[in-house]
Amino acid sequence: MTMLTRWGRALDASAVLPEYPRPQLVREDYINLNGFWDYAITRSADEPREYDGKILVPFSPEAPLSGVGRTLLPDETLWYRRTIPGEKREGERLLVHFGAVDQEAEVYINSESVASHRGGYTAFVVDITDFLADGENILTVRVRDATDTNEYTRGKQRTKRGGIWYTPQSGIWQTVWMEHVPEEYITALRITPDVPASCVHIEVQSSADAPCAVVFAGQRHEGRTNAELTVPIESPVLWSPENPKLYDFSAELGSDRVQSYFAMRSAAAGHDALGRPCLMLNGRPYFHSGVLDQGYWPDGLYTAPSDEAMVYDIQLMRDMGFNMLRKHIKIEPMRWYYHCDRLGMLVWQDMINGGGEYNLFTISAPLITRRHKRDSDYKRFARTDADGRAQYYEELDAMLRQLYSCPCIVMWVPFNEGWGQFDSAEAVRRIRAADRTRTIDHASGWHDQGISDVKSLHVYFYPYRFAPDRLGRAVVLSEFGGYKLPVAGHTWNDANFGYRGYKTREALGAAYARLYEREIVPAREKGLAASVYTQLSDVEDEVNGFVTYDRECVKFDAAAVRAINERLIHGES
Repeated sequence: MTMLTRWGRALDASAVLPEYPRPQLVREDYINLNGFWDYAITRSADEPREYDGKILVPFSPEAPLSGVGRTLLPDETLWYRRTIPGEKREGERLLVHFGAVDQEAEVYINSESVASHRGGYTAFVVDITDFLADGENILTVRVRDATDTNEYTRGKQRTKRGGIWYTPQSGIWQTVWMEHVPEEYITALRITPDVPASCVHIEVQSSADAPCAVVFAGQRHEGRTNAELTVPIESPVLWSPENPKLYDFSAELGSDRVQSYFAMRSAAAGHDALGRPCLMLNGRPYFHSGVLDQGYWPDGLYTAPSDEAMVYDIQLMRDMGFNMLRKHIKIEPMRWYYHCDRLGMLVWQDMINGGGEYNLFTISAPLITRRHKRDSDYKRFARTDADGRAQYYEELDAMLRQLYSCPCIVMWVPFNEGWGQFDSAEAVRRIRAADRTRTIDHASGWHDQGISDVKSLHVYFYPYRFAPDRLGRAVVLSEFGGYKLPVAGHTWNDANFGYRGYKTREALGAAYARLYEREIVPAREKGLAASVYTQLSDVEDEVNGFVTYDRECVKFDAAAVRAINERLIHGES
């Protein structure tokens, strides 16, 4: 089935996602490598003598916008090749950045292996300076993707898609770009706002131990790399969905200068004026009214066809009055988080699920028995492969490093519904060690181990009635709803999946209003801290979105949904 969005139809192959891809560490001099590359799919691990044709990067071969329309099988190898302008510059290094490559990648320059990376969702960078020849050079990327045939993290892709499982995708799916940097350069910025102290702590990271500086509001603050530099903020304006204030600054290391931004905000668990557990924003109780967001596109799969397309989804939910998106089992390109930062959208960030076969009995046991199994039982949770567990931690740690400075992220979600869950106490320990500034939902839905900031519930098949957590944690309804409405001419296929179906837009809207009036608003009044409706858009077989998969038809009255959200968030009638 080929379905194009309006942005896919308007796509200019000569300018695919041209924006600088990393908004919190921006350099002026860069070369975007998106566009047509040679590709080949082989059964051999050796580079082919001839390539099959052209692929439009950064769309996976399975995505219609790639121009390929071919599924990479677990026993096949995907090859990319293109020439790059790789001139050497005295006293500089040349870096190639990959936003994400699914799942295992090896990078070559002029047929010589330079670097490898595993993990299909996190960024990596390759220094190719020492491998360059004079003139044009050949950049080659070799990719393997096991999808669901091993226990590596994979998300909701499946070799045999259907229902809640989606078309598998592979290869390069985020922007590739190059940039020249000095011999000593800034590798990352770690930004920590400190609201009580009216300051921000900025760590300029580099492989060099050297003097550095941060320039903010016309003032220069000097320090050293890989150590926190504290910048005072006079009368800080606190970031919130109602006022998403961002502050610009620059960082310097020798001749390297980058532009960035931060926000002053805090996120924590606490108690409201009645002593009930709640979620806090900037030291005050704050209700999170959210939507499950899977980030799939019919024409690009994981890859939004344009920056405008990403903005559309976020802005639509803001227009409906939602203040939070739960980014479900996917890590987005950094520009998506930037748009959430500037538009004022809180984000709960899921880690990517993996593990062995999805065991319906284990996964659904808490729904039937109300009993939560200990997640140290690797066999029960299909996590028997030690390398798969190690890979999960690698990618978890990488996600935390990559997204740490994004103001919009207020909660980490390492596991969902017991799928691929294991040793969640260790995952929580790792998250706490990396980030003390956000809350954690360690087991969204069920198989709760009692170790995170919230009691997390998924309720689809019975009415929700609020009950306080016996451990005294904030209670969050992290998935519910999922009401379906197929819209003729805007469905991906005929397999229409959802948790309760309706035939008209009016009937769907009335049912949605009843659901909130009878279950969510009363729970909010009793102490519910957050709610997450399923879901933002239709995805393949699923037709339970606020908007159709092609983003052409909004199924709900925006003003009516917004009125419900105003009541939930601000207590307005």
